Amino acid sequence: MDTAETAPPGDIDLRAEFESSGVAEVLAELDRELTGLKPVKARIRETAALLLVDRARRSLGLAQDTPTLHMCFTGNPGTGKTTVALKMAGLLHRLGYVRKGHLISVTRDDLVGQYIGHTAPKTKEILKKAMGGVLFIDEAYYLYRPDNERDYGQEAIEILLQVMENNRDDLVVILAGYADRMDLFFRSNPGFRSRIAHHIGFPDYSDAELLTISERMLEEQSYRLSPGARAAVTEYISLRRAQPHFANARSLRNALDRARLRQANRLFEAGGRVNAAALSTIEEEDIRASRVFSGGLDQERPHD
Repeated sequence: MDTAETAPPGDIDLRAEFESSGVAEVLAELDRELTGLKPVKARIRETAALLLVDRARRSLGLAQDTPTLHMCFTGNPGTGKTTVALKMAGLLHRLGYVRKGHLISVTRDDLVGQYIGHTAPKTKEILKKAMGGVLFIDEAYYLYRPDNERDYGQEAIEILLQVMENNRDDLVVILAGYADRMDLFFRSNPGFRSRIAHHIGFPDYSDAELLTISERMLEEQSYRLSPGARAAVTEYISLRRAQPHFANARSLRNALDRARLRQANRLFEAGGRVNAAALSTIEEEDIRASRVFSGGLDQERPHD
C-alpha cells in the first residue's frame, strides 16, 4: 500500500469532498448558464467553501452551531438573482443544509393579507411550503410600509423573523431588491439585518454581456441573429439602457419576444414557402422596427 497517498485516520480530503458532494456540478452550471456576474460567482464559491469546511468539522466532531445562511441579494432587475437563488437551493441541498432543495419565490402579495386575521395564515402557509428549502422574497422592502397605519406587512415581518431564528436549520430565506431600498429596509427593521449573514451584490450586465445573453436566449429556442440583426441588437442595448425602467436581461428577453413576433408577421405576410433558415433567422428589420430607435420606449410596455 502506498502510504504517501493514504490520508491519516481522521483526516478529510476537502477536494474529494468537493467533487463527491455535487457542489462542483452546481458551480459549473452557474458558469455555463449565467453570463458575467464574476463577483457573484466568487461569493457563491466562497460560501460553498465555508459550508464544505463546516461539514468537515462536523464529521470530525468539532462542535459548531449551524451557520446562519440567510442571505440578501441586491441589484437591479434582470441581473439573475432568482436564477442564482435556485442554484443556491441546490447547493445547500447537496451539502445537507436543507432537506429538499426547492425554491419558493414570493412577493409581498403572497405574504400580506388585506384585512385583520388574513396575514398570519398566508405567511405561515408560504413558510410551510418553503420548509426544507429556500424562500426567496423579491422586493422585500415592500413588506414594510410605515406610512400606512392599516398595513399588515409588519405582522408578516414578525412571523418571518421568528421562523428565521427558530428554524434556521430547516429554512434559508433570501431577501432581494434594489440596494438602496434594501439598506433602508434593514435600517428600519434591524431584526432582519442581524439574521442576514451573507450580502451579495449583483452588478448590471455590460453591453457585450447582454449581447451574449441575447444570442443565448435565441439559441435556446433555435433562433439566430443575422449579421445585420446582431449589429442592430448591439445598438438597441445601448439605446435601451439609457431609457427608464431598464431591466437588464429581462428587458432583452421582452425585446427579443417582440422581434420574434415581427419576424413571424413578416414571413406570414410575405406568403409562399419558407425553409428552416428563414424560420430561424431574426433579421435586422425585425429589430429596428422597435420604437427605441426613434427615441421612444419599445412598444406599449414602459417597464420592459
